[in-house]
Amino acid sequence: MSSSIAHLRKDYSQASLSEADVDPNPFAQFATWFDEALKAEVPEANAMSVATVGADGRPSSRILLIKDFDARGFTWYTNYASRKGRELAAHPYAALLFHWIPLERQVRIEGRVEQVPAEESDAYFAVRPLKSRLGAIASSQSETIENRAALEDRFARVESEYGDAPTRPAHWGGYRLIPDSIEFWQGRPSRLHDRIRYLLQADGTWRRERLQP
Repeated sequence: MSSSIAHLRKDYSQASLSEADVDPNPFAQFATWFDEALKAEVPEANAMSVATVGADGRPSSRILLIKDFDARGFTWYTNYASRKGRELAAHPYAALLFHWIPLERQVRIEGRVEQVPAEESDAYFAVRPLKSRLGAIASSQSETIENRAALEDRFARVESEYGDAPTRPAHWGGYRLIPDSIEFWQGRPSRLHDRIRYLLQADGTWRRERLQP
């Protein structure tokens, strides 16, 4: 590691997080922090890392955009036949990570993943921009292709065939992560960060605990 990288550091001092600060309901707490990220104009506040594990036990991660969250869980949309889709079919658990750098905050979410009902996927697909809908049909996500020209040719063929009324393909839709662990991380000075984790209990309630940084 070069010395210039080894000496990169920032002391966090914007805020604190105590057990008294957080809402008893982790979904309400997430809504509060998400709203604050939007008000702070954090770039791509809805961007999150989604980590999955394949049948071979190897993890992989990528950045996606959350499209909904409520007491049922956290929802995003993608190609079911993609690498992430195949991995979720083999091992239906995932970990999400939001990193709101300007606020010195992270949220880590873990749990089981399931496909959302078809009518929810239909409703979201219908409100996507037209070219995004056409792109979802044209792209066999995660599969190899000869070159960019071949991809653009496939898009042109799909655009010619479907026009301005594409319907959702069966291979594309939503996933919802149903959490059993949600951690809120607030950067603090001297790397003594605040970490409050919620754990789902057998009776459906959430237990809060503080983790060491």
